[in-house]
Amino acid sequence: MSTFLIAIASFVGFIVAYNTYGRWLAKKVFQLDRDALVPSKELQDNVDYCPSRKSLVFGHHFTSIAGTGPIVGPAIAVFWGWLPALLWVVFGSIFIGAVHDFGALVVSLRNRGQTVGEIAGRMISPRAKILFLFILFFALTIVLAIFGLVIASIFQIYPESVLPVWISLPIAITVGLVIRKRPTALLPLSIVSLALIYVSIYIGAYYLPIQLTVENPVATWTIILLIYCAVASVLPVWLLLQPRDYVNSHQLFLAIALLIGGLLIASLSGKADLFGSTPAVVESESLPVGTPPIWPFLFITIACGAISGFHCLVSSGTSSKQISCETDAQPIGYGSMLLEGGLAVIVILACCAGVGMGKFNKQSVAGADGKTVASFVPVTGADGQPKTGRDAWRATYQLAGQDGKPKTWADFKLGPKVGAFVDGGANFLSSIGIPLKLGIGMIAVLVASFAATTLDSATRLQRYVIQEIGTTVRIPPLKNMYIATILAVVCGGAIAMIPAKPGAAAGTGGLILWPLFGATNQLLAGLAFMVTAFYLWRRNKPIWFAVIPMVLMIIFPFWALSWQLFNGTSGWIWSFSTNKLLAVIGLLTLVLQVWMVVEAILIWPKARGILEEALPPLPKSDKLAASGGRSC
Repeated sequence: MSTFLIAIASFVGFIVAYNTYGRWLAKKVFQLDRDALVPSKELQDNVDYCPSRKSLVFGHHFTSIAGTGPIVGPAIAVFWGWLPALLWVVFGSIFIGAVHDFGALVVSLRNRGQTVGEIAGRMISPRAKILFLFILFFALTIVLAIFGLVIASIFQIYPESVLPVWISLPIAITVGLVIRKRPTALLPLSIVSLALIYVSIYIGAYYLPIQLTVENPVATWTIILLIYCAVASVLPVWLLLQPRDYVNSHQLFLAIALLIGGLLIASLSGKADLFGSTPAVVESESLPVGTPPIWPFLFITIACGAISGFHCLVSSGTSSKQISCETDAQPIGYGSMLLEGGLAVIVILACCAGVGMGKFNKQSVAGADGKTVASFVPVTGADGQPKTGRDAWRATYQLAGQDGKPKTWADFKLGPKVGAFVDGGANFLSSIGIPLKLGIGMIAVLVASFAATTLDSATRLQRYVIQEIGTTVRIPPLKNMYIATILAVVCGGAIAMIPAKPGAAAGTGGLILWPLFGATNQLLAGLAFMVTAFYLWRRNKPIWFAVIPMVLMIIFPFWALSWQLFNGTSGWIWSFSTNKLLAVIGLLTLVLQVWMVVEAILIWPKARGILEEALPPLPKSDKLAASGGRSC
């Protein structure tokens, strides 16, 4: 029962925080104004700037930020024990992550929907804008690589997830086309769409799993996914992005409800025992060789579940261009992050108590009709008994491999870590009568669907960044949306193909890339806090709530990147011949970070109470709000 109580206490904490701290930020600090002119109406073009109802924007924003980040990060971080991960998720979400997302959203809303990179040029200095844009470029390139690899790994490990993920795309486009003419049909259509997706999950699990029979399926799926993203990211937001994200948000709400129900039943029956299945804190001597230290790596490994710099790009890159009323910023900016924290809590419990309910192997056997079907059999120990509790958890996370030899950090791949949540979540669902096979399909589709929403949103955001770079440094071809999109997916694909070690297959280095993603991502969060702090500082507003997390999110990623670059003989600098790309990106990121912090320190004393340069007036042709543009 204690496992369920931990989940409930966490959710209650999020609700209280929204109605106290979040409300104080909205009313006293940012002073949201229901009558303020918002970018979606001022610059409406119905492609990127598209005034939309709150529920649609919430669905887009939440599913874009809650991709695989709050799943993969916690699934790796419980390696150090469940307690540090849980504390960082709960308190990080409330006091750091939600504040970061909310601040970036409000500042963008009041600057014509500009991204934080553009805004930095006016809040800090023009040079800071260029530095920020290149940091954004590096961070988004790694996001595209990581999330592409995660989905590809899920497709390979769980072929039953392929059909539902791809079939959801034409369903979403149909919803987008229908609600364009009949907006009131949105909720009924979403419910019907969700039912169709669950039917496809059943078909994929029992009748039509799809598996590529090529030499390197993970690399092949990654390329296919990036090609899809290139197309999806240039479509109008109302056609695919908004309806798909809205339907996916309902998919997550239902999944969380089912997981909590399963957790309750499993806790009451004593099967889901967090304290009996996982150490609260894993002692350092029990960790495999080469494991990074918990300080600072816990705080960059769990990014999206507590705070993520990528979220400032969603807030200022897409969501600020769709919000139709400024007061919607609190539920969309602050509320979405708290809900993502709730998802991360469920992931932690699934990867610990859920996995502890029993570890399973997937086997292919011949059915009565001679066809190959999948079945799940318990992993047994030396005594022939099924592994449960700590034995089951250790089979996924701990020291010895099948040959009995100690594992090293490099032995832990990205796919199995995601698989820990899929298997643990399916164990929870089995407690309420959902067959294990179907439950695994449901959770695998959930992870892949959310990663896909983040992947094509990140591609759209990277396109904006490359176009801004082209404008800033005066390279006209980069301002073209199609050239910028192609460059975005090519760079992401190149990073995704990094092998785990010399001679390994392309696309096997996902876990090696994750700390690099975490460090650049959290650095971006610190710099986004800096932009918000400058915005408030120039207006004589309170800044302490932004400055404290800003300092933390500048120190932790700097510390982590320095460790990875210069640690012993394994640092990327000392092993440059095998880690060229990681070393170059890591070192460049450190230099850009230090440079931008110096820029900010030089400007800070001169900025208090001095408003930044105003945005130039819009040409008459751009003032579309007065023309009665059609609402999305």
